Formats: sequence, structure tokens, C-alpha cells
Amino acid sequence: MTSRGTPLDRGLGDLEPGTTQRAQLRARIADIAWTAGCAVLALWAVWSVVGAVRGTTAWAYSAVAWVLLAVAPAARVAGRRRLRR
Repeated sequence: MTSRGTPLDRGLGDLEPGTTQRAQLRARIADIAWTAGCAVLALWAVWSVVGAVRGTTAWAYSAVAWVLLAVAPAARVAGRRRLRR
């Protein structure tokens, strides 16, 4: 603000339309979501193997978790390749 109490015009803010940060925001959010999803899948896979070894969980849960954990990054890579074309 100026000494008279009026706001200074500093141009575009960080996340306003037309800025580089705004253009990168969607990709950043997608990366965070994929990372979180893969982390949850990895935890589920490990937890289900531990449960299966202890005899408290069926092996099918473990197999499904590991298949999903393998498919998710492959789908991410395929999706990125399609976007580049």
C-alpha cells in the first residue's frame, strides 16, 4: 500500500490466469495426486502381504494390490506420452 492507503498495482499475482505458475498448477496437482495414490497402493500391498503371512488376510488382496501398484505408474506414463503427441 502507499502512504495514502491505496493498494499498489503489482501486476499479475502468482496464480492468476496467464502466469507460468498457473499453467504449471494442474500438472503439480496431478503429480501430487499420483504420488499419494501410489503411496497408498504401496502401503496396501505391503500391509496385505504382512497380513497374508500372518494368516489374517487372503492372498487375493495382496495380488490385487501389487497388480494395481504395477498398473498405476504404467498408466501414468502412457497418459503422459499421449499428451505429448
